[in-house]
Amino acid sequence: MNKVTIKTLGEMKQKGEKIACLTAYDAAFSRMLDKLNVDVLLVGDSLRMVLHGRETTLNVTMADMIYHTRLVKSACQRAMVIADMPFMSYATTARALGNASRLISEGGAEMVKIEGGYVVADIIRQLNNHGIPVCAHLGLIPQSIHKLGGYHVQGKDEQTANTIIRDAEILADAGAAMLVLECIPNLLAAEISSNVNIPVIGIGAGGQCDGQVLVLYDILGISNQQPRFSKDFLIDAHSIQGAIENYVAAVKSGEFPASSNQF
Repeated sequence: MNKVTIKTLGEMKQKGEKIACLTAYDAAFSRMLDKLNVDVLLVGDSLRMVLHGRETTLNVTMADMIYHTRLVKSACQRAMVIADMPFMSYATTARALGNASRLISEGGAEMVKIEGGYVVADIIRQLNNHGIPVCAHLGLIPQSIHKLGGYHVQGKDEQTANTIIRDAEILADAGAAMLVLECIPNLLAAEISSNVNIPVIGIGAGGQCDGQVLVLYDILGISNQQPRFSKDFLIDAHSIQGAIENYVAAVKSGEFPASSNQF
């Protein structure tokens, strides 16, 4: 069993091998995902919605993230573990360094994820300089939900599409090791994936990305509402294990996302 590292993910992009990612929040599910060859486990701030029943991710705390990251990491041998930085936990470089170091040292994360465009480039650069790998996040960024006015597809017009392209290039140049694109048109995501030399993971961003990530509870059909970009993989499976295996296989083969899951 070979451990998935940043180098592994980069090689997968170069080979055209799709990267399968899922969110994880506890040891039991993480152990299963790890054994079923999910490449990356994302301890998402989405836990505040799917586990705690809140309407947004905005009030997740560092204590929440450290606790759940520690649980996930304790059960992983192969998969890479990435942890979300909570809302405003990286508002300044000093705050970002302090909080990211806690997710690494106390939680066991191997990479942290932050949302935002060119304004977070310096923070990414500083975290990278201090040995902390960063996954950037563009498109629909849930921590800016009030500014965006809701959960809507981003980059549909030329101006915003060009902004996302520019931001992706800036963040890659700043040292981001990975990029998540959420809820953007598939053609825009395809252009970005081909333009940057880091792995690009899509969620509602089409099948031309280097990999896919979904919320675990969504693929098991136990979320309050099934997003268009997701799919209930449990319907055609006989077990939770089967659903996860079907998801990984569908991502690896390119079967998922289908046209009905794209924008």
